[in-house]
Amino acid sequence: MLLTHATLATMTAGYGLIPDAAVVIEGERITWAGPMAALPAEYRALPELDCEGRLLTPGLIDCHGHPVFGGHRAVEFELRLQGASYEEVARAGGGILSTVKATRAASEDQLLTSALTRVDQLIASGATTIEVKSGYGLTIEDELKMLRVARRIAGVRRVTVKATHLAAHAIPPEYKGRNADYIAEVAIPSLRAAHAEGLVDAVDAFCEGIAFSVEDLRPLYAEAQALRLAVKLHAEQLSDLGGAAFAAGLGALSADHLEYLSDAGIKAMARAGTVAVILPGAFYTLRETQPPPIAALQAAGVPMAVATDVNPGSSPMASLTLAMNMACTLFRMTPEEALLGTTTHAARALGLADRGQITPGLRADLCLWEAEHPAELSYRIGATPLHTRIFGGHPDD
Repeated sequence: MLLTHATLATMTAGYGLIPDAAVVIEGERITWAGPMAALPAEYRALPELDCEGRLLTPGLIDCHGHPVFGGHRAVEFELRLQGASYEEVARAGGGILSTVKATRAASEDQLLTSALTRVDQLIASGATTIEVKSGYGLTIEDELKMLRVARRIAGVRRVTVKATHLAAHAIPPEYKGRNADYIAEVAIPSLRAAHAEGLVDAVDAFCEGIAFSVEDLRPLYAEAQALRLAVKLHAEQLSDLGGAAFAAGLGALSADHLEYLSDAGIKAMARAGTVAVILPGAFYTLRETQPPPIAALQAAGVPMAVATDVNPGSSPMASLTLAMNMACTLFRMTPEEALLGTTTHAARALGLADRGQITPGLRADLCLWEAEHPAELSYRIGATPLHTRIFGGHPDD
């Protein structure tokens, strides 16, 4: 397949813009990309898609998401608007635990059906790769149920799914005050079972005062390393517990949220090459006032990804372009940083070296947009000017 007359954003050096460009695809891979004037003669007879000057980017990647869950939490949204904090709602039995109740009550098929409504929204916003976390089951079988649903998504939709074990997401009522027992009796056994069943690509946890401390998590992460699984961590969202430095010390792919990230955490992430995943949807929904230290991350050279954090409580949003807009307007990231954050850096946050840029040898996951310049993707609020999505070298119907 030959794509011609595109405004190409390769994302290989900033935007990496090439006007009037061509891209050659053979099978699932990119074979050649560059100016039309330099297109080798042997490719000129391939079946052609004329991009007519439209913007062509790598397919977008949502590297932090919770799209599999039961129920909704609209009532909690009302409570927070009336003054209740996220932590107050959680301590009163709401928050994650209310979703746990609904998720436990749902069947695999029911969870899949509801998840696909959100996955379809992500795809419509340009997603070609998504992450799906567990974490709303909090029993061995319910965590496995969620991870099985994550695996099933890729069988019914044209999207790559990376499944992340997040059993250490909250303390269920039956383990209240017994964090260590929960890790030993549920989190670690469910991880072992998920690994044995081929259901997990990475391990995550929620390191926070209302969830787990670094010390609580050490046995779980030791098990993850023994199983040779990639690790990441929800860290410093509501307070600084040193989670980012802990994760970086383990060579984590990413540390996520990071509103209360310290200088020590930034330095540890920079040394380790750990990606900072910026999640403006949760910041917006929870009406937080302390943004992540974007300028300090920039100065330290820490790569920043941007993701939706799609979930029922703190970020009920399933649009990557809206997440990009929020990253720019709320955190003063540049549109270039936002697009790097949903392509090149997002791929790195999932440990995927075969996508996120338009260059020979990489996977041909691409988005053709009704746009002339990549800044338009962050500029529009809620609009998704997607013309054609190409997944593994094949355009969507």
